[in-house]
Amino acid sequence: MARGAGILLCFLIVVMDGAAGYLGIRAEIEQNKVKHLRLWIFECREPSHEAFLLGLGAAALLAIAHVIANLLGGCNCICSQQEFAKAPPNTQLSVACLILTWIVMAAGMFMLVIGALSNNKSKDSCGMSHHHFLSIGGVVCFVHALFSVAYYVSANASVD
Repeated sequence: MARGAGILLCFLIVVMDGAAGYLGIRAEIEQNKVKHLRLWIFECREPSHEAFLLGLGAAALLAIAHVIANLLGGCNCICSQQEFAKAPPNTQLSVACLILTWIVMAAGMFMLVIGALSNNKSKDSCGMSHHHFLSIGGVVCFVHALFSVAYYVSANASVD
């Protein structure tokens, strides 16, 4: 029964991160539909409310998937490099995946939030070009799914 629950949980994490990635890419498409004028690296464009909502939805799904993976993956506490060196390979992999999961989540969340906030203005905005933040954040969500599943599997394998 536990194995079936683990597979279901991994599937849930992949689906949530996949949906977040899809929403991030769709937000980029919606952002590109608005009128804009570009001159070298400067750009003036209207904000897209649809891109704003899709970007926030992607960020929320990424956060929920991250919380689920970390809460149900458990905690492998390693306080020093000596403990890390003496730990079994599954525990070392688990800690490495946990760290990578946090880094990837932070990068993806940063990209999605910056991309969404650039579309949260009630008037035209002019400034530096903010292209591809939403789509890069969406792609990072897919990478987050890989590291989250690897973390969950290795954390549960290290407990056994």
